[in-house]
Amino acid sequence: MSRFFRAGESDSDETESDYSDELTASESEDHSDSDSDDSSDDDDQPKKGGRGRLFEGAFSDSDSDGDAVRVVRSAKDKRFDEIEQAVTAMANGQKINDWVSVQNEFDRANKGLQKAVGVIAQSGIPKFYVKAVADLEKTIQAALEKEKSASKKMNASNAKALNSMKQKVKKNNRLYETQIQEYEKDPENYDVEEEVIEVKPKARKPKKELSDSEEEEKEADESVDDGFTPVGAGGKTVEFTQDNLFKKLREVADARGKKNTNREEQVRILEKLLVIANTPYQKIRVLLGLISAQFDFTVSLSGYMNIPLWKNAEKYLNSLLTILESNHGYGVKENVPEEDESDKDRSPQNGETVFIQGSIVAFVERLDDEFTKSLQNIDPHTTDYVDRLKDEVSLYTVIVRSHAYFNRLELTDAVCRTTMRRLEHLYFKPDVVIVAVENATAGLLPAGIVEPSQDSSILIHDLCVYLYKNASSLLRTRAMLCHIYHHALHNRFFVARDMLLMSHLQETIHQADVTTQILHNRTMVQLGLCAFREGMVKEAQTCLQDISGTGRVKELLAQGLSLQRYGSATPEQEKLERQRQLPFHMHINLELLECVYLTCSMLLEIPAMAAAGANPENRKRVISKPFRRMLDYNSRQVFTGPPENTRDHIMGAAKALASGEWQKAVELIHAIKIWELMPKSDEIKEMLGQKIQEEGLRTYLFTNASYYSSVSLEQLAKMFDLPLSNAIAIVSKMVWNEELSASIDQVTNVVMLHHIQPSKLQSLALAFAEKAAGFVEGNEKLLESKTPQQGERPKKGPNANKDQASGKQQQRTMGPRGSGRGGRNQFNNGLGNSVRGGRK
Repeated sequence: MSRFFRAGESDSDETESDYSDELTASESEDHSDSDSDDSSDDDDQPKKGGRGRLFEGAFSDSDSDGDAVRVVRSAKDKRFDEIEQAVTAMANGQKINDWVSVQNEFDRANKGLQKAVGVIAQSGIPKFYVKAVADLEKTIQAALEKEKSASKKMNASNAKALNSMKQKVKKNNRLYETQIQEYEKDPENYDVEEEVIEVKPKARKPKKELSDSEEEEKEADESVDDGFTPVGAGGKTVEFTQDNLFKKLREVADARGKKNTNREEQVRILEKLLVIANTPYQKIRVLLGLISAQFDFTVSLSGYMNIPLWKNAEKYLNSLLTILESNHGYGVKENVPEEDESDKDRSPQNGETVFIQGSIVAFVERLDDEFTKSLQNIDPHTTDYVDRLKDEVSLYTVIVRSHAYFNRLELTDAVCRTTMRRLEHLYFKPDVVIVAVENATAGLLPAGIVEPSQDSSILIHDLCVYLYKNASSLLRTRAMLCHIYHHALHNRFFVARDMLLMSHLQETIHQADVTTQILHNRTMVQLGLCAFREGMVKEAQTCLQDISGTGRVKELLAQGLSLQRYGSATPEQEKLERQRQLPFHMHINLELLECVYLTCSMLLEIPAMAAAGANPENRKRVISKPFRRMLDYNSRQVFTGPPENTRDHIMGAAKALASGEWQKAVELIHAIKIWELMPKSDEIKEMLGQKIQEEGLRTYLFTNASYYSSVSLEQLAKMFDLPLSNAIAIVSKMVWNEELSASIDQVTNVVMLHHIQPSKLQSLALAFAEKAAGFVEGNEKLLESKTPQQGERPKKGPNANKDQASGKQQQRTMGPRGSGRGGRNQFNNGLGNSVRGGRK
């Protein structure tokens, strides 16, 4: 008889269903042991048809019963197991560099995550998944860097999967930024809590009632077990105490920079040492190592330091400055002799200051540089850029705080460097923003460190004057350019112009580094915009000519790369160019710059072209080549539609002004929407309308002087809607400058026009002057191509002249015009004056 029927006889009072529900594991084992022989005999007998499932299970042997134990699993376990299998397969694919399988398993894990939405809503994102995707992003970055430097490239499908994974993981990890940040803080102990929660239900045991004394002992034991002892390599316990603090600190310093150093582990050790440190000397030593460790992390493919790491470095730097401010007996300096007993705590003796080797100014500069890099690489049209820009106030606070600390220690070089950093954060901002930043900084700093400045011009002046007196030549140059830029930004044109002329920077700027040349270009552009806002058209066009006339405005202002330059540059040059790019909030609007330059060129070129008339020699005198080119192109168009952009408006206004339709020119210029970006745009439009009226009058006289013997000044004033006094002043100035051969009858207010044709000698002299100027310019170009640049050996070979000429041309466009062009202008002016003197 089988085991099933034996069980039925022993429990005859119970039904079959009751028996199947209440049968325990111990009873089944007893029955299987006692009836093993019978069950084996019964198995040998042929099975009869018509038996149900209950009978089929009853005829199985004891071994199959033990293996067929059904495990009941929750929905959470089922879903999470699917995800965990995909994560494990994904890790295996990473080990063998099989990115196709990694991509497939990554998609499978995400599908499993979508199926488990209900479970995740209750228990949260599984920590093993967060850990996997965080490590996956780092692995992808490392694989991409390795692929760039590898001589043998991976196959096409694998490379395509790797690039696809880069985008997928980046987009996916944005959804779990909070969880990933928690994981990065403590990667090793991140999922310990989850494991403990899973283990506790399995360890249930029947509880015994304990007496009060036993309960107290148990609570005491549990309180001891709650602590943990760190375990290092080889299973040895790691203990952090006051006795071995300096030893552990030295071990971390020795491991820094080595190939297989775990930087996360080093940071965790330093953070634990910071908790143990209880004296100012110990805290300063640990904080110096902790700040350096934040900067040691490899920069990701994004090109800048991770923002959480940056904020950690800023926090630790503030903590370091707090300790130094409250303990004047300690200081941090770069040039400090190494102590023999560096592993012992030190304290000030007899009022002497204990100096510790370190460089706070280097930390501040690195923090500032990484902030700038992040702004360079973040899309400026997203909220991420705005959020990142909010950190500028806290960074500026650190700079001001360190500046005050260096002032107290009288460290001149460090003070100059932090002053320059402070100045570079302020010089391009308007007054209101500077005052707001100063007030916010004063609110973040402890009382008494710095007083907020309510006048931006005084603050900028004080910072620059300090640099003029104490800084090196390069810093003095940069400070002068920042000072001029600030004056120009606030419409103090004559102050800025006088400072620029007295500094003689244009003569030596070509010897400075590229970053300083870019700052010089920005200053010249801002000075030109300032002159335009003040109504000085000729001065504005002169300031903007060297930058806007080159066609490389983006590169010269470090606001982007032109397509032609980008295509012809080597990867190293591209990298350097991108490192020089300014953050978006420091950009000068290039469309506004072009609009101002073309408008000024129009107001100067149209009267000059009218004065030249039909004389081909005079028409060669070009004020703005880009404007002439655009005007010629626009004039050659068979059909000209209504203006669509800024250039179309200006070209239409130029043609209307040339034909005497000044009202149409004013309407077209006022219709340009870019003027709204300038402060007091209504006043600027009014100024432009007046300039167009005046230049329209001059253009009319130049064009029609040959057809009149006399013109009434009152009629001219009425035609161009000008006061009579203004019309008289314009005509008198034209006569005085010998632009118009005429005389004014003040009694009748009539201009008497004189028609004097130049003699043959004068015409030949003018032609000779033009040809001589062409010879001089050709000789200068030839000399530039033959002469090597400063500090450069002459090149040999067929392409030597070509390379030297291109290098010289680049140097000239990056900086101001050389002295040779000034000599050529003097030569032309001398010949012109001699010819004009002959006319008299």
